[in-house]
Amino acid sequence: MPVHSFWSRLFDLISPRMCVVCGCRLAVSEEVLCSKCNFHLPRTGFQCDALENNMAKMLWGRIPVERVAALFYYEAHSKPRHIIYDLKYHNHPEIGQVMGRMMALEFMPSGFFEGIDGIVPVPLARKRQRQRGYNQSEMIAEGIREATGIPIYNKVVSRSAFLESQTHLGRWDRNDNVEGIFQLIGDGSNIRGKHLLMVDDVVTTGATVVACGQELLKSGDVRLSVLSLGYVKH
Repeated sequence: MPVHSFWSRLFDLISPRMCVVCGCRLAVSEEVLCSKCNFHLPRTGFQCDALENNMAKMLWGRIPVERVAALFYYEAHSKPRHIIYDLKYHNHPEIGQVMGRMMALEFMPSGFFEGIDGIVPVPLARKRQRQRGYNQSEMIAEGIREATGIPIYNKVVSRSAFLESQTHLGRWDRNDNVEGIFQLIGDGSNIRGKHLLMVDDVVTTGATVVACGQELLKSGDVRLSVLSLGYVKH
């Protein structure tokens, strides 16, 4: 028996890991999700039609996008919401990394990542990141980087605080709430001519990725794609 397998089994015996969705004990070979919850995760399949899916259409005419996808449909009262909720609010950055890697491995056969030069995690405001201890989008991006080898560009755009939380705002209020909150760092010469993949945890109305994308476009000659773990169906 391999040493790492022995220690993994011993650690699981002492401190069992639980599925973030159903709460059942994970097998040694499982991470974050048990096989049953992984199988039943409401996947979007958007990676197979990365410019004509509903999430992409929501961004049409707002920012130019080349590919748009999300792993699963997010609903506020469904069990899979715990993936996002525990990642953001229960101090589990590893969920983002594992799910980002899993999503990337699933999407790679579709060619979704071909030609992408860099990953831009949608940044948090400094105060929010200090409170949380990490940026959940950056954790997702790290998992994608592990699977694809695409570098992360986390110093190209910054973010000021929201005027108020986005959670209970409607589409148009969300647009107003994110207007002007992102700022390009420097003159953008380090991303000019590149195809960038913006990564967020959940896309609801698209207001946040649109605002971030508009700022990235100021660097000139930039192509944009968008990827998130969750997408709120409309």
